[in-house]
Amino acid sequence: MSKLKHYETMFILKPTLTEEETKAQIDLVKSNIEKNGGEIVSFEDMGSRQLAYEIQKNKRGYYFVIYFKGEPNGILEIERQYRINENIMRFIFIKYESKKEVAAWTKMSDEAAKKAN
Repeated sequence: MSKLKHYETMFILKPTLTEEETKAQIDLVKSNIEKNGGEIVSFEDMGSRQLAYEIQKNKRGYYFVIYFKGEPNGILEIERQYRINENIMRFIFIKYESKKEVAAWTKMSDEAAKKAN
């Protein structure tokens, strides 16, 4: 088994979703990460925010960040799931590799975990 890599993913959900639909979408993303070998360490609910520019006629979006460890090949499937989900307007993956980057990831994920509790 290869060593798990450290990732951060942020996604923006449509602001038109109800609170229940938003929660369901977040749970769906989390389960997709886990189904594809990912291990969620922490997450941060950043709430509804103004977008820098309109996306699909929306001026706002619901931001969510997940810190996780995973296999590089699992990322492709998670990304595919993002692309086919019409409720996700934008997404990004950031991979942390060097010791310094992993230390920054650990600090950010720890802070997110503290906020969530």
